[in-house]
Amino acid sequence: MNQFQLYFNLGIQHILDLKGFDHILFVIALAVVYMMRDWGRIVILVTAFTIGHSLTLALATLQLVRINTDLVEFLIPVTIAITATANILKPRPSGGRGVQLNYLFALFFGLIHGLGFSNYLRSLLGREQSIFQPLLAFNLGLEVGQLVIVIGFLVISSLIVGIFGVNRKEWVLVVSSIVLGMATMMMIDSSYW
Repeated sequence: MNQFQLYFNLGIQHILDLKGFDHILFVIALAVVYMMRDWGRIVILVTAFTIGHSLTLALATLQLVRINTDLVEFLIPVTIAITATANILKPRPSGGRGVQLNYLFALFFGLIHGLGFSNYLRSLLGREQSIFQPLLAFNLGLEVGQLVIVIGFLVISSLIVGIFGVNRKEWVLVVSSIVLGMATMMMIDSSYW
C-alpha cells in the first residue's frame, strides 16, 4: 500500500470509527435538515467541514497551534449540541441566497473538530519528511467518509419521510433531540471537568 492510500484510508477510518462517533453525530446534525434533493448544498456543507477540519489539523500537526486536549474533547460535543439546538429551534434551512447558518457551523466547528485528531496524526506524521501529501490524502479520505455518512443518512431519511410518511419537521426534531441528548452526555462525561 502506498503512502497516499494509507493516509486516505486513515481519513475514511477516522470519520467512520464508531468509537469516535462524535464526528458522525456532528455530520448527522448538519445534514438532518436536508433531503436527498438538496445534494448540492450537502456537498458544500461537508466540504466546509472538511476545510475547517483540515486547516486546524494541519496547523496543529505542524505545531503552530496548541490547545489543551481536554478542552478540545469538551468543545467537540459542545459544537454538536449547538448544531442540534439550532435544528430544534429552526428545523429547516433558510431558502434564501445568503450563507446558511449550517455552512458557518460546518466551517467554524470543523476547526474545533480538526484539533481533536491532531495529536494522533502528528505522531503518525512524525517520521514523514513532507506532510503535504499525507495531510491531503487524509483529508480527502475524511471527505469521502463524510459523504458516505451523509448519503447513508439521507437514504434513511428519505425512507422514513418519503415512504413511511413521517413529517419532515418532526423527523428533524426527533433526530436533533437524540443528537443533543448524546452530545450533552458527552459533555458531562468529559474529563475537562
